[in-house]
Formats: sequence, structure tokens, C-alpha cells
Amino acid sequence: MKKNYLIACGLFLSSFLPLAAQQKFGPTPSKEQLAWHEKEFYLFMHFGPNTFTDLEWGHGSENPTVFNPTQLDCNQWARIAKASGAKGIVITAKHHDGFCLWPSKYSNHTVRESSWMDGKGDVIKMLSEACKKVGIDMGVYISPWDKNHPKYGTAAYNDVYINTMKELLTNYGNFFELWWDGANGEGPNGKKQEYDFTKFKDSALTYQPQLIIFSDIGPHARWIGNENGIIHPTNWNLLDTAGFKRGEGAPANDTLNSGNFNGKHWIGAEADVSIRKGWFYHPEEDSTVKSAATLFNIYLQSVGHGGNLILNVPPNRKGLIDPLDSAALMEFKKTRDHAFANDLLKNAKIHRSNNSIEIHFPKAVTLNTIELKEAIELGQRVIQFDVNGSSNSKDFKTIASGTTIGHKRIIQFPTQTLKIIRIKMNEYKAQPLISSIKGYLIPN
Repeated sequence: MKKNYLIACGLFLSSFLPLAAQQKFGPTPSKEQLAWHEKEFYLFMHFGPNTFTDLEWGHGSENPTVFNPTQLDCNQWARIAKASGAKGIVITAKHHDGFCLWPSKYSNHTVRESSWMDGKGDVIKMLSEACKKVGIDMGVYISPWDKNHPKYGTAAYNDVYINTMKELLTNYGNFFELWWDGANGEGPNGKKQEYDFTKFKDSALTYQPQLIIFSDIGPHARWIGNENGIIHPTNWNLLDTAGFKRGEGAPANDTLNSGNFNGKHWIGAEADVSIRKGWFYHPEEDSTVKSAATLFNIYLQSVGHGGNLILNVPPNRKGLIDPLDSAALMEFKKTRDHAFANDLLKNAKIHRSNNSIEIHFPKAVTLNTIELKEAIELGQRVIQFDVNGSSNSKDFKTIASGTTIGHKRIIQFPTQTLKIIRIKMNEYKAQPLISSIKGYLIPN
């Protein structure tokens, strides 16, 4: 293995690398996947009849008139998302109950049949316009499972599903993500559906080639095997998908959580978690809203483990983000801003040797966090590293160790006052390319 590599604080200086080091190694992300990794944090919004029936998975037989938000304001959603630092919103355009938040021509179970706005409303249109207004992106969750549609469980339903996707993907502007849930149960006729996901994928990408499609096995982003928002500290953006299916037949949860060491496809990890106990709004769960400290801990174990965080914030029965949820989001933003406000390495001197990077401070610095980034456009390479520190420029001790880095790795350790930090890459697949190092003192 080669034992030299490049580090630049905040900037990957590829022009200074030998030509061999600039070659891609293994699977690498597309330009769309690179842009997706940079988003890091965005909101999920579960909204529909379940909001009004206190269910998590509706039956599909609910009277659509139950959907009647009295003050629905997608501009409020988008403003709060933007203020929280979220880069977008993914909305449940159609959940398992089959209810469509837009007036689909291919369903009789939509906002058109609801009491809301006398059947003339369109949540997807409103949210699309609101996101564009504040400058954040939008994505859609379209459940393949449909407990309401009479053709579910027949070959004809696959075409129905493609047509519903086409409506969304051709009438509301570009989306950054298409979210597929792996759930597959019975429809109103008691039958299960054989999904044609290959045709679904090809059709979706025909309408919007830039889409990142999420599911257990991608093709572009993967589920992490839990709904707690926690990604394993070892997180390869690589996954083998041959022989696996979405939902039942997916890779084991621990594989989804950490990826495959030698996976054949670049499929990044997206950590999903709800700000509340459930995914849809239920007033009795107001006391379960996660604190800013809890959300920050999740952030460190999702974004800080090289993945993306999609945080569910379900609108309430008025059609608004609840004040309790909004307050938690704003505190979460303040916590992140405070934690990462002062990069303590910005004035340090960087020294490179055969197998380590040394950061020398003009005077001793107190810190407890290191942030590393790899140049993932050329592949994910680092297998294991140590962080060593010295307070006197002579005696070094190991203060932290880690495995993978990927898009971003946030390593925390007991607070240290140090003159030198040495980061040693002990194992790697190919010449490590570290694009950024930062350091922080984060309050407990």
C-alpha cells in the first residue's frame, strides 16, 4: 500500500497530487450523489388521513373527508425547514393507505375527495411553490403499497403506480429524492403486489434523471436498517445488491447499517428518525418531542458517521408544524451552530510524513472533537485511523480511534489541551485522500 496522501484544511488540492493518486478507486458517487451527500440534513413530513385518525398505518378504507386541515400553510413548513438548516423536505405524497396529497387522475382517494378546500386543494403544488420560494429542495415519498386502489395485487397496478409517479415527476418541478418504502401488504382485494421495481426505476429516471432514489438497496441511497437515526461508526458507502430485494429479501439490517467493505455499488446511507415517537402527528405524543441535545447526538451518529439525516417533523391537524416541534428544531440549529462555530485548526500548521498528518498549534489548544472528510469523488479508502495528541511536543498518546471516514467523520474524545495532533492512517485500500480536517471544543 502507498503511504503518502494529501491533506488540505477545507479544500481538496487535487492539482498537487501525483497523477496516480487522482485516479478513482473502486465505486465512486455520481455528481448527483455527491450533491446529495452535501445536503447532509433535511426534513421528512408524514401527513395524510392518519394525521386525523390517530393511526400510523391507515387501512385505506378511511373516508377521504377526514382529511381537513384547517390552517394548512406550506410556506410555514418551508420557512421553518430553512431556519432549521434543513436543505429540503421530503413529503409523503402517498402513504400505504393510498391517499394522494394531490388530485391524481389515477385514484379516487385523494385531496379531491376530501373536505379540505372543497376538494380543490393540492398539497404537493403548495409545498413545491413554498420550497422554491425559500430556496430549499423537495422530494417525494410514494408508497408502492396501496391499501385502497382496486387494481392493487394485479399486473395492471404497476402501470397505475408508474402513472402516479409520472404525475408527480412531470407537474411539480424537479425533486432531489424519490423515497420508496419496502412495505408490501395486502390491498383491498386481499392480494399482494409483485412490484416491477426495475420498470419503476427506469420510468422515474426518464422523467427526472437527476433523482436520488432511496430504498433498502438504492439504487442511489440506502436505508440504514433502523429508524433511530443511528449509523454504525464503520460506514462504507458501498453495497452489494445482486440477489436482494426491497422490503422482504433485503440485506440484513447490520449490513445496511455499515455497508459492504468491497461493495460493488456506491449507495450512501440515509438515517431516518422522527422528532416524535410516531411518524404521523398525534396530540398525545406531544411529550415525546426530542430535545435539541438528543437531536444533536443523533446528528453526530448519522452525519458524523458519513451519512445523511432525514428528520421527520409531521404537520399537526391544523396543517402546521407544531410549536413544540418548531422550538426543538430551532434549538437543534443553535446547538449545531454553536458547536461548529470556531474551527480551532484554522491557524494551525500542517505537516505530512509517510503515514501521518501532524497539526501544530502556535500555542496549546483545548478541544474535544475532530472532523475529517475524504475526497469521496475519488472513492472511499480509509479503513482505520488513530488520533494522537501531545501537550509538550514530545510525548504522544492515543486519544481516539476510528474506522471509515467517507463524506464526513466527527470524532469526539475527552477534552484535551494539546500542542500537536497527529492523525495516523493505519489501514487503507488505496492512497488516503483527506480533503478537510477541522477541530472544535463542543460543550457537553
